[in-house]
This record gives sequence, C-alpha cells and structure tokens, in this order.
Amino acid sequence: MAAPAFLLLGIFLVLPFLGAIIMSFFRLQLNSPRAPKFVGLEQYARLFTDPDISSTFFHSLANNFTFAAVVVPVQTLLALGLAILINRKLRGMAVFRTVFFMPLVFPLALVAVIWRLIFARDENGLLNAVLSALSGGAIASHDWLGSASTAMAAIIIMSVWQSVSFQMIILLGALQSVPQDLYEAASIDRASKFSQLIHVTIPGIRNTLIFVALLTTIFSLRLFDQVYLLDQSGSINIESTQTVMYQVITTGYDLNNIGQGSAMAVVFLAIVAAVAIVQRRLIRQDGGS
Repeated sequence: MAAPAFLLLGIFLVLPFLGAIIMSFFRLQLNSPRAPKFVGLEQYARLFTDPDISSTFFHSLANNFTFAAVVVPVQTLLALGLAILINRKLRGMAVFRTVFFMPLVFPLALVAVIWRLIFARDENGLLNAVLSALSGGAIASHDWLGSASTAMAAIIIMSVWQSVSFQMIILLGALQSVPQDLYEAASIDRASKFSQLIHVTIPGIRNTLIFVALLTTIFSLRLFDQVYLLDQSGSINIESTQTVMYQVITTGYDLNNIGQGSAMAVVFLAIVAAVAIVQRRLIRQDGGS
C-alpha cells in the first residue's frame, strides 16, 4: 500500500537530492564545451574557506534565520487569531473567510507587484502617501525596499500577508474539532474567554499548532521568490535581503556555476533538516511520537 508513496518520494525528493550531491563533486557549467571535471570536496571547502563565497553564504544564512525568527511566531500567532475570529457563527462569515483566504490564491508575481507599489520610494508610493497625509507632510518619503534598515521588514510584512491564510485554514479546521461541551463546561465554571483559550483551545489544537510551526519554519528558511522577484525589478536592497536559496539560484544559473550552487544547496538542506529535527524534539507531541 505504501509503494506509490515511496515511489513518488523517491522521484521528487531522493533523486533530485542525490543529483545535487553528485553535481557538487564536479566543476560543471551549462552549455559549456568543456566536460564536467571531478573536483571532489573542493566546492564544499571553498564554501567554508574562500572569503568571496563563504562571507556571502553566511550573510545569506543569517538573513534566513532573521527572517524565520520573526515570521514563525508572528505568522503562527496571527493565523491563530484570525482562525479564532472567523470561527464564530455569524451571518456573512463565509464572505470574511473568502476575503482572508484570497491573498493565498494570488500569484506571487502579482503579490510582488502590489507590494512594490505600496513600498514605492517616491511620494506616489501608497505607504509614503498615507504617512505623509496622516502627518500633514511631516514624514518624508522613504525608500522602504531600497534601504538596508527596512528592506527585510518589508519582505517580512509582504510574506506574512501572503501566507498567513494558509496556516489560518489549517488552524480553523483544528478549532472546529475541539468538542463544544468543553467550552460549555468552562462557561458553567465562569471561566473567562482568555482562560478558555489557554486551558481549552490551545490544548485542543496543540498538535496542529506544532505542525503549523514546523511548516512555517521550513517555508521561512526556503525564502527565495519574494526577494528574487523584487530584485528583478531593481527596487530592493539585495545585500540585506538575499537568502541562501537566492544565492544557490544566482550562483548556479546567473554565474553558471552548477557545482558550487549544488554544494550550497546540499549544505543548506542539511542545516534545514537539523533545525526541523531539533525543533521537533523541543516541542514533540505527547508520548514522544
């Protein structure tokens, strides 16, 4: 019965990963007349000892963890709050659920265009125009994506806005599975709404919360699309926002260094797997499962 699952796992996960490991041992360029040259562990050694490569790699890795450190708690808590909010039985709630879920179905290219207009550097940018109007012109226009101090924050806001509805839908399903008689018993005991949240809701959806936190962590660490799309428009401070996945793609395809890009991808996958295992152990489910 599990054979189809293992087959798909092998085709879409194991084989590409093995391919990346093999390519990382070669000096390989696309469309090059030169045959691939076996260089052993040289690509990995350069990743940790060559300043031109290692400094950018570790800087990108730091950007990855900065992004994840903010997005994981913020997005999880925001998704939980939205799920609780739209879990009420009120007239027209289906409309609100559709509106909250809508950002997830937008193509990421469209999301990038929308937020590029919001964060536009001149006075015509939506955010600058709103701040100027609210302050009577006292707040000057700011280059939100081009400034090193605000570029990462802008990416975080954009990412949370686009992705929070996915976690919200998962948590909404978990909330609807919590037995209502527990809330009725808590109400009889005169427990406040906050007390019901802490002692009934959170324990009732604990496993789903763990799953959402793990999923959000992995999604956060693989940040690439938003940065790449905004970088292609030439409007973002790439030094303060580039991630490891961005460096993997640009090294492999823009610089045509497939071997070095593969080595970066293998090391990064090992780091992400280690983070997921540690996080899983720290917040493991009851019974050690």
